[in-house]
Amino acid sequence: MPLVRISLRRGKPPQYIAAIRNSIYRAMIEAFNVPQNDRFILVHQHDADEFDYDANYLDIPRTDDLVIIQITCNNTRTVEQKKVFYARVAELLSTEPGLRPQDVFISLLETTKENWSFGNGIASYA
Repeated sequence: MPLVRISLRRGKPPQYIAAIRNSIYRAMIEAFNVPQNDRFILVHQHDADEFDYDANYLDIPRTDDLVIIQITCNNTRTVEQKKVFYARVAELLSTEPGLRPQDVFISLLETTKENWSFGNGIASYA
């Protein structure tokens, strides 16, 4: 059910991008109970002039390795599950591909179940 959009600066090798995708998916399975094969991940790479961020907002020092992760998902997770998820994503990404936790930005967009169609023009969860 989650739709993941990952934005980062252009120029990282394919293995680096794959590690980001795989780590986020693993965290969704572990912390959000996302079922196997429920994997819909889009990667958007940007040139420097298309990737604007504050390098110190909320006193978090960010670098040009910043990865912005936006996930559209059902509004069924508790605050505690979200906290576990955020921490797990940062932990996994620090291991593979080696991102600093300060360079992991996550935003959840929550929606109700009837707002999904996975194909065939059918409201998949309604």
